[in-house]
Amino acid sequence: MTVRIHIQDGTPPYEQVRAQIAEQARSGELPVGYRLPTVRGLAETLGLAANTVAKAYRALEADGVIETRGRNGTVVAAAGAAAEREVAAAAGVFAERARRLGVGEEAALAAVRDALRAAFQ
Repeated sequence: MTVRIHIQDGTPPYEQVRAQIAEQARSGELPVGYRLPTVRGLAETLGLAANTVAKAYRALEADGVIETRGRNGTVVAAAGAAAEREVAAAAGVFAERARRLGVGEEAALAAVRDALRAAFQ
């Protein structure tokens, strides 16, 4: 794992850490299950405050890029699985809301298709 902080960049250091780790995980440079350095260890290596690295790790965990396994450390998550879980949860919330509003299945599916077309075009 390679992370470099560019102070003159103007981007907050925690965001630089977050973006670089996320990109390395997405590209496969950091494979699923790769164990990341501890917050303190990475902070020392980069010359940052531990809170700065902790903030980046929290953002990465919220995005499903990494997961913390207690004493077993922090590892790169299976991004596909995390994304699929989040989409399934959102779909469940949508389906329940459509049902409560009295929208039929076909109308709800049509609304989803329209939203997906708009998002992916």
